[in-house]
Amino acid sequence: MNRDTNQPAPNRLWPAILRRSQEALESGALQPIGTREEIIEQENVRYMARVVMNLALKDSSRRQRDSAGAARGQTDPFLPPDPDLFVADVSATHFCLLNKFSVIDHHVLIVTRRFEPQEVVLNRSDFEALWTCMAEFDTLGFYNSGAIAGASETHRHLQLVPLPLSRQGDAIPIAPLLGGHMQDGRLVSLPFAHAMTRLDPLLLRPADAAAASHEHYLSMLDRLGIAAARTEGGTRPAPYNLLVSRNWMLMVPRSRERFTTISVNALGFAGSFFLRNEHELATVRRVGPMNILRKVAISGFPSR
Repeated sequence: MNRDTNQPAPNRLWPAILRRSQEALESGALQPIGTREEIIEQENVRYMARVVMNLALKDSSRRQRDSAGAARGQTDPFLPPDPDLFVADVSATHFCLLNKFSVIDHHVLIVTRRFEPQEVVLNRSDFEALWTCMAEFDTLGFYNSGAIAGASETHRHLQLVPLPLSRQGDAIPIAPLLGGHMQDGRLVSLPFAHAMTRLDPLLLRPADAAAASHEHYLSMLDRLGIAAARTEGGTRPAPYNLLVSRNWMLMVPRSRERFTTISVNALGFAGSFFLRNEHELATVRRVGPMNILRKVAISGFPSR
């Protein structure tokens, strides 16, 4: 298949996502995870909790996918990409793929064409691919750098989910905390280590937005001391989550992947939790969403 013919013209990515989603649902290639939604309020923020209705289906499907890939000698779930989930070539370096086990409708992955490690520092082409997609529809971009930050695959991929995340309240649940006072590049309203940058909404061209946000990203890594926290290989920074909207970027270094059994990825810091059962929901209600985020982040702030 000549994938280049699938590269959409400007302002055509969203229709391509809708079309491929419908086709993949009909063929069974797309296996969304059914959830029920509940709002949990803490300190005037309406957090979104999505509780899985049939997790066994996802676990069984993932095992079947991994077994089939192993039988074919395919250890990378993204290479070659599943043609039934492939949406379009985004750039010379990245393509867009439907998330096979999506919790949020039309959740897509922005994947590198060749294998690159998930933990390695993002480069300019990653941001160019991200902004090429973000310019086409109202969406939130996010990135989980490493398993401790919630990454489930080692092949580099950024992710996009359409807005609003919740049918109730703000499009991004954590938004009430993001417009407040900033000091030394961080929000006084967030009780854990992080870096926050507000973006220029007038940067409409993807290339301009990518250049600016990549510079901010590198500065945020430096501000948090993440880039200096290297492994023995000398290439992988400490684990962190990154959220990118059209108006701001938020980076949060991570101390652990879970609170009890509750896994938290970047969307947790947007105020959206994915919960496997009613017991986990009861834990979030009892402990409080922000308190859980504090437990999986890092207390305090690095000295500069």
